[in-house]
Amino acid sequence: MSMPAAPARIESAAEAENLVRHLLAAMDALIATVEEETALVRAGRLKDATGLEATKNELARLYVGDAAQVKANLAALSHHVPELVAVMHKQHDNFNALLKINLTVLATAHAVSEGLIRGAAAEVARKNAPQTYGKSGRPTAPPKGAANPVSVSRML
Repeated sequence: MSMPAAPARIESAAEAENLVRHLLAAMDALIATVEEETALVRAGRLKDATGLEATKNELARLYVGDAAQVKANLAALSHHVPELVAVMHKQHDNFNALLKINLTVLATAHAVSEGLIRGAAAEVARKNAPQTYGKSGRPTAPPKGAANPVSVSRML
């Protein structure tokens, strides 16, 4: 694995403007994709949401590359295009807030899915547990750890 190249040094106002505008465009596209993913997950359309993965990964790669270059040249950017830097900071704050919402929605979907799988496994184990009786003639609880595997089909 090779080391990433050092960020290019910004020398002019035109270069500064191009870099910030490119970062803003990447952020806008990433925001739109994350918003779409969040809406799909909220609607329970997880398969559709997974279709956005490649796009989201590519946009995230562009964003990270531009963000590294911005960070390395922040002084020059602030000197050449301070108004765009302010817009960039505001957009970045909005992006962070959106990411928090997206992560919460994804964590909720994960927890619900996990709960459903655990519930299904417990029901299968309960139904497959042998009905035995103890010394008193009453049914006994199934032995611990006697779980049957559960299979989940991803085909919808």
